[in-house]
Amino acid sequence: MGNQTSSFSDEQFEAYQDCTFFTRKEIVRVFKRYRELAPNIVPFDMKGDESSQICIPYDIIEKMPELKENPFRQRICEVFSEDGSGKMSFDDFLDMFSVFSKAAPRDIKTVYAFRIYDFDGDNYLGRGDLEKTLRSLTRNELSSDDVEFVVDKVFEEADLDDDNMLSYIEFEHVISRAPDFLETFHIRI
Repeated sequence: MGNQTSSFSDEQFEAYQDCTFFTRKEIVRVFKRYRELAPNIVPFDMKGDESSQICIPYDIIEKMPELKENPFRQRICEVFSEDGSGKMSFDDFLDMFSVFSKAAPRDIKTVYAFRIYDFDGDNYLGRGDLEKTLRSLTRNELSSDDVEFVVDKVFEEADLDDDNMLSYIEFEHVISRAPDFLETFHIRI
């Protein structure tokens, strides 16, 4: 029993390989990690539609070592969960690890980074989004004046149309000049 591989159909494996940046072996490893989080919830055999129906609650996912120390763990889970609640099906979990894999291209990572930082979901990074992002990154260690100063500097540098919010294009432009973005937007499984 201990050396069995997960029970996905060939069609499921092909679909997963088509829409992720993973090999079959990596998909099995991600599933094993998912199942270890809640073996009482996740069955070994996922040949039906269980991979999109069975969900692990956020309060379990947030404690996994890969996310536990990440200040954006709740936003990450909300963005990748289909219903935005933070609970994750295997399909959601696999998507998350695929985007955070080294194999995922910069443009995919940039889209998801933007969504994670867009706390209010309006498709712009406004002052409130940037303040929440900065407070999360610094673990609330900056004064209000410091936060305001940094947010003003971000707008000064990145807000090309001076509308006091960053569009995806403006955000993408900033990220394109960040050489360590690909290294930091990564979770290893």
